[in-house]
Amino acid sequence: MALKVSTRGQIPPFIVMDVMRAAAERAASGADVLHLEVGQPSTPAPAGVIAAAERALRGDILGYTDALGIPALRESIALHYRERYGIAVEPRRVVVTTGSSGAFLLSFLAAFDAGDRVGLASPAYPAYRNILKALDLVPVELEATVAERYQATVELVRRSPVRLDGLIVASPANPTGTMLRAEDLAAIARHCESSGIRLVSDEIYHGISYGPGEATALATSQSAIVVNSFSKYFSMTGWRLGWMVVPPGLLRAVECLAQNFFISPPALSQHAALAAFDCREELDRNVARYRENRDLLLAELPNAGFDRLAPADGAFYLYADVAHLTNDSEDFCRRMLRDIGVAVTPGIDFDPGRGRGTLRISFAGSTATMEEAARRLKSWRR
Repeated sequence: MALKVSTRGQIPPFIVMDVMRAAAERAASGADVLHLEVGQPSTPAPAGVIAAAERALRGDILGYTDALGIPALRESIALHYRERYGIAVEPRRVVVTTGSSGAFLLSFLAAFDAGDRVGLASPAYPAYRNILKALDLVPVELEATVAERYQATVELVRRSPVRLDGLIVASPANPTGTMLRAEDLAAIARHCESSGIRLVSDEIYHGISYGPGEATALATSQSAIVVNSFSKYFSMTGWRLGWMVVPPGLLRAVECLAQNFFISPPALSQHAALAAFDCREELDRNVARYRENRDLLLAELPNAGFDRLAPADGAFYLYADVAHLTNDSEDFCRRMLRDIGVAVTPGIDFDPGRGRGTLRISFAGSTATMEEAARRLKSWRR
């Protein structure tokens, strides 16, 4: 008799990881690869973080910590909200997590029950819908267009085909790089509160923007769950450390879940991250390079036929509508990698309904890589 396999594990793959594997296989064969598929900084953790990690390795036991994180780090994160946004956050509401992925898992489990419906603007980070599905929650796609800057709006929420129990917003967003204006985020937060919808605000790309500063949902709503991370702006992706700011009513539930699922976040990463907020000069140089890369690609990609690009307000992505070039973005990306060694991510990862005609380009690498990628793409498309 065949043994049962849970349906909860039968979720779609995170396709960008498949693209990374194909790129690695090409590189292993001796061919070169330009990595424009990877959604992570190409820089190491800042020097101050590495020094703090070295001190912790030599002087700390590095055993389990409190399930919600070491007090000093929770206090530093609370201070960050006061200094950057002018918002008072009690340190007890700060929960340090194993990456933002751990924060989403804890958020969804604490706030929703099986069968609850959670809206997200599509295109969206695929792990949102895949984690929701694995938890027997129902992701509700709110198809956004360039007219909405690929973001959720109050009107899109109102037009949802079903009543929503939750809503995920992201600003800056992956894969589009678009941002919500402060007044629009505030309007969404107010609508969610008045409608009994739990708002989850993904703010992991805060710090990486190219115009007006980012707004936090905490400026309007104390019932929203805010998720952030040391991965993107702080360039600590592999350290697997994130955080969330939790409404008081959910704090004990999150704590019990964290105790049982994770015991505690990585101790070494927590001690190292204590130095992260003092490294802004180095980190802002990374953002200046992202801006240079973005501007270069915005100027050069239209010459290769990629002239339908989402407004790249923040993060380190360009989202391209290539429906005039292909109706199979996966095949298009495979051919691009095979023919010219440029790896990008097919849009089907982010938008199951319309992604066969879109792709995501990451400009987190070096400027030299962006220049060479643009040259190859122009030659390929001639």
